[in-house]
Amino acid sequence: MHKDRLYDRIGQFLDDHRLAPDPAHYAFVHAILTDPNSSLARAAADLIDGGVRLHQDDILRLGGPAPQPMPPDDHAPPAPPRHFVPSTSEAQTDSLAEQTQGQVEAFSAMIRTIQADTSAFGADLARNAAAIQLGATNGLNALATLTGEMLERIHAAERQLAQSTAEAEALREKLAEARATARRDPLTGLANRLAFNEALNQCFQTLAPCHLALCDVDRFKRINDEHGHAVGDRVLNAIGQILAEEGRGHLVSRHGGEEFAILISNVSAKEAFSLVERARASVRQRNLRARETGESIGQITFSAGMTTFRPGDTQETLFARADELLYRAKNDGRDLAYCD
Repeated sequence: MHKDRLYDRIGQFLDDHRLAPDPAHYAFVHAILTDPNSSLARAAADLIDGGVRLHQDDILRLGGPAPQPMPPDDHAPPAPPRHFVPSTSEAQTDSLAEQTQGQVEAFSAMIRTIQADTSAFGADLARNAAAIQLGATNGLNALATLTGEMLERIHAAERQLAQSTAEAEALREKLAEARATARRDPLTGLANRLAFNEALNQCFQTLAPCHLALCDVDRFKRINDEHGHAVGDRVLNAIGQILAEEGRGHLVSRHGGEEFAILISNVSAKEAFSLVERARASVRQRNLRARETGESIGQITFSAGMTTFRPGDTQETLFARADELLYRAKNDGRDLAYCD
């Protein structure tokens, strides 16, 4: 295989699967393209058949190489940092961190000012104590002066406290919004993997009855290839809305790429599986069209695997069972759902 052509194919593979062009991904794709008959290449081919997009977790599960640092090259220009352009959420987090630090420093400065004023006022009281005792006129004059100074300092402190309280409240609201944004998928508005894992951990701690359903859009690569990524994104958004409607009362998340995860709680396994089947039927019946051309996208389906939480389960064991059922549904023809 010609070297330049191989590099082009590796680059195209990474782009198709939206994998970052880091050394581990290059090594993995190089291995499966240069030896297509290897067990690793065959396993990858089975997984992506029909348009399933590979994720980093899939590569690790297939036995691909773990990320390794690039060897030093004295003649190569320094590589940009991996997150050279920060994402919106990262930039927002950095901004809020700076605001929080500024707010803390402002509070500290205010407290130091109040402490200094208090000390100065105490010194004034001590200096004027003798004057207050000298006589009625001098004493009353000194007392009036001290009272006026005390009121002015109290009012100044109240103004500082009111301003700082308002700033702290505004910052609290921004932090709450940022926390929600960090747990929300920007494309579909659904919960993301972080929020899903937090909710799943809570189920583990409370031992509440729960079921995990993994749903993966069938032949999604075909949609992107034939209609473009913008249409593909709208398809994901539409499916996310259907899952949210059918799964109302339960946690629906976009878990990555074209894969969705549903945490179904406090119902029987039969009821949970019925929910998944209703969602599959709703997606299958939806007639989606490309907005730009009005052309029908064709029938959209997804495959699913659902498993029930068992005592002693971890996230890894629960997802492993759901994954196995999902891939079985894919291998058996897609547009299927299996449960254990």
